[in-house]
This record gives sequence, structure tokens and C-alpha cells, in this order.
Amino acid sequence: MSSPPADPDVRRAESFRAHVEPEIEILLRVARTLTGSWAEAEDLTQESLVRAWRALDGFDGAHPRAWLLTILRNTHVNMNRRRRPDTVEDISILPGVRPAFGALAEPSPEEQLVRDILPDDLERAIRSLDPKFRTVVVLVDVNGLTYAEVAETLGIPLGTVMSRLSRARQRMRTHLRAHTDREGSVR
Repeated sequence: MSSPPADPDVRRAESFRAHVEPEIEILLRVARTLTGSWAEAEDLTQESLVRAWRALDGFDGAHPRAWLLTILRNTHVNMNRRRRPDTVEDISILPGVRPAFGALAEPSPEEQLVRDILPDDLERAIRSLDPKFRTVVVLVDVNGLTYAEVAETLGIPLGTVMSRLSRARQRMRTHLRAHTDREGSVR
């Protein structure tokens, strides 16, 4: 006598626990890097998890992180389509810009990490990078994503991830060497 088929909702919940829940922390960190704020990262992650739940029946169980990062990237793109595009990637590059009403601007994920962990010289080296290079460095070297995961997350070819990371690291080394030469030693 065979056992009755498992309830589809139970199977879906078990699959969600097995494949999705272990990746939530990395989804949140990547979302924070993509959005620049914790509030937006939480919204993006939540919406991505809802979409993952709905698509779970079609997921074969292979490579859950890549599958979830694809959902996250597509959700991010779709959420940004609804918004009016910003004309400046980083407003802090404009001269004389101050936050409205004297409020302090929320630091970017890179700035917060650098402020909390990295020495001043390395902070300056990371800040000196163009945003497209800085994002790849943070995703690979800080968040621990693989090159393939970063490529999937950002929607760029694997070779582009590798070249951006290589160039970013070289630019950071050059920046640190120049600072060492001027100051006599890295603090």
C-alpha cells in the first residue's frame, strides 16, 4: 500500500525552508548594496522572497543562490522601472551639496563597512573607485559572492565582473601606494 501524496503546500514550505531561507542573509546584503539603504533593501528582499515563493514549484533545486539572486536582480530592475530615474548616481560628488533640513545622509553600504572596519587609507582607496568598480569589490570581497553570482546579480557578463574586480583592485593598490609614498607609511 502506497502512502498518499504529500500536500503541495507542505512540500512548498519544506522546499522554501531548504532552499530559500539559508540564502536570506546574503539576499539582504546584496539588496543593501544594490539599493543603498536598509529600508529599500528590506523591501526588495521581501518582494523577492514573495516572488520566489510563487515560483518555487518551477524551481528544480539546483543552484538556489543563483536562482534567488536572479529573482532579486529582476525584482530590483522592475521596482526601479516604476520610479523616475535619478540624474546623478552619487549626489555627494556635486559641489556644495547638503542634505535637506540639515539631516545627515545615510551612509552607503560601502561607507558603513569602511567606517566600521577598514582603516582610513583603505577607505579612501575604496571611495576613490567609480561606483561600478566599487560595487563589484563590495559584492566579491566583502559579501563573499562568487564571480558568477555577481554577474547574475548585476546582469553583466562573468568576464566583465572579473575585469572590473581586477581593475578595481589595481586602482586601490595604486591609490594606497601613492598615499604611502606621500606619507611615508600607511597608517
